[in-house]
Amino acid sequence: MAIPGRQSAASAESRATVGRDALLAPPPPPKVSRRVLLRVASVACGVQFGWALQLSLLTPYVQELGIPHQFASLVWLCGPLSGLLVQPFVGHMSDRCASSLGRRRPFIIGGALSIAFSVLLIGYSADIGRILGDRGGGETRYGAISVYLVGFWLLDVGNNTTQGPCRALLADLTGKDHRRTRVANAYFSLFMALGNILGFATGSFSHWYSIFPFNVTSACSINCANLKSAFLLDVVLLLMTTCISVSSAKEIPLSSANKVMTSVEDSTAQSDNGHEAFLWELFGSCRYLTLPVWMVLIATALTWLGWFPFTLFDTDWMGREIYKGDPDEGQMYQTGVRMGAIGLMLNSIVLGFTSVVLEKLCRKFGAGLIWGISNIIMFFCFLAMLIISSLAKNIDYPPNGLPPSGLVIAALVIFTILGAPLSVTYTIPYAMISARIEPLGLGQGLSMGILNLAIVVPQMVVSVGSGPLDQLFGGSNSPAFAVGAIAAFASGLVAIVGLPPQSITIRATTAVRRGQRILNT
Repeated sequence: MAIPGRQSAASAESRATVGRDALLAPPPPPKVSRRVLLRVASVACGVQFGWALQLSLLTPYVQELGIPHQFASLVWLCGPLSGLLVQPFVGHMSDRCASSLGRRRPFIIGGALSIAFSVLLIGYSADIGRILGDRGGGETRYGAISVYLVGFWLLDVGNNTTQGPCRALLADLTGKDHRRTRVANAYFSLFMALGNILGFATGSFSHWYSIFPFNVTSACSINCANLKSAFLLDVVLLLMTTCISVSSAKEIPLSSANKVMTSVEDSTAQSDNGHEAFLWELFGSCRYLTLPVWMVLIATALTWLGWFPFTLFDTDWMGREIYKGDPDEGQMYQTGVRMGAIGLMLNSIVLGFTSVVLEKLCRKFGAGLIWGISNIIMFFCFLAMLIISSLAKNIDYPPNGLPPSGLVIAALVIFTILGAPLSVTYTIPYAMISARIEPLGLGQGLSMGILNLAIVVPQMVVSVGSGPLDQLFGGSNSPAFAVGAIAAFASGLVAIVGLPPQSITIRATTAVRRGQRILNT
């Protein structure tokens, strides 16, 4: 327990770092138009296009490569492990970057190039695996799996490197105008919805191999060729949106004098070990977070604990439990996967419409209440999925093997409704954390890194636990969805009770005063 009136050297150093970051920040730019914010946020469309393909196609694809269902979720573990370090590190570096391009744009460009390379690596993993010695014929393709894992790791690194600085750039451009910050994040969510729509529509189309016939090879079947073709389209869209985004932002780079001052102070205060200083700064900064910030982080962690079982197994659930297919047998399972991609496309349409009206809803009812209600809706949707799984298990399908149309329609309706709470998840936590950390003097890049910790930790829990849990209960996805439903309900209660508008206003005022005391120390 800390003794009042006595502070350790480490505490003083952390406070000095907070104050120094505030001084190093470039002067606030002039007020930018919403059109500029819209163009800057457009990179989210290209990034999310690939993410949509990743969500809809890659879990079935890794099972085709020979990874059993109970271990398929472990493949996704490399994502949160990289995000646990990459996102905070990139946020930290982008806050201090003195490039002539600005603080955020070099990372957005580098992240986009990493994504482009990684999706090509994933798409051609089967072909590269054949070169490395894979035989195919139903055997586990270890070469392809190795290449796939490397590509998957780089893909998540690229996603974190691009999205975090882009959100921080939007926060930089909106300054202390919290309403415009919500609008900017709504634009970001809108482009994510557009990317989802395009990505899921691309994933649901089963004849890309006929448009790009050169992708069909001895190692890459029709389903593999469709995936490869979709990722080629992703590279084109990503490069286009990245160019639009970075050319629209007018950043004011840190001055060379500030860069020198930073280097001198860092070398003195951090003992010439930037990585250790960064880790200390990240976790040391958490000591100064106020209660409203912690409530946002807790609600975010519980929200993503609810979302990740769905994002990992949505199309697999449709193919395995609704269409009763098997990844090894192919046709019925792939039909279900494509139907799941259609459901996710409908989900993204609702996500886009919700993003347009979300800012007005937050002003009228309060962001905490909207967030809480959306998570309660998540709870009921996941509960309905459990009911549909139970019904499908006990229904005898007709001779053609197709499920009753009522079950398919019900599943698609659930996918569609979930678009509204997903829009809230993509928008409100980022706007809240930006507004509530800003008075403490932390950089926006570092604040996005702190929020990312609340996202990747639940993903690690789900990645490690969902596969064995599902296998324990017979190999279905229902146990993971049950955990997601409980987490969604808990996060809804935290958002409603822990983030009331009046309480947030009072605590934000306290945060401002505390931040001023830290900066004055």
